[in-house]
Amino acid sequence: MTTSATGPVQLFTVIALVSLPTVMFGGYSLLGLLRKGKLTETQRGFFRAGHAHAGVLLVLALLTLQLLGHGGLGTTARWITCFLLLFGVLGQSGGLFLHLLPRRGLAHGVTAGGGLLLAVAMLMTAYGVAVG
Repeated sequence: MTTSATGPVQLFTVIALVSLPTVMFGGYSLLGLLRKGKLTETQRGFFRAGHAHAGVLLVLALLTLQLLGHGGLGTTARWITCFLLLFGVLGQSGGLFLHLLPRRGLAHGVTAGGGLLLAVAMLMTAYGVAVG
């Protein structure tokens, strides 16, 4: 593997690892909000779902990045896949957090869009593993 090919994988692995403590802090914040009773039942559900999706999808991204690093995709395709992963995780979990807002018209679209981006990233990674 050349250095230029590992560049996006290494960078996005660092981004995912640094993001994990923010998800941990989110769990701590959730506990505080639950204790104080500041969220409605619906808001609690979306906060929990957003938090859970963020953590699980970051772990999925770390696994995918390892596969991507050993696959047969070129540098440009790796960059694209890494950005799809990043925006997919942000969209999927972030869309659930948007449901906490009074005006949540975009929430469903952001969540669905994030899922679509993640699906494309998974398919690109699968292709890279298959040809690699």
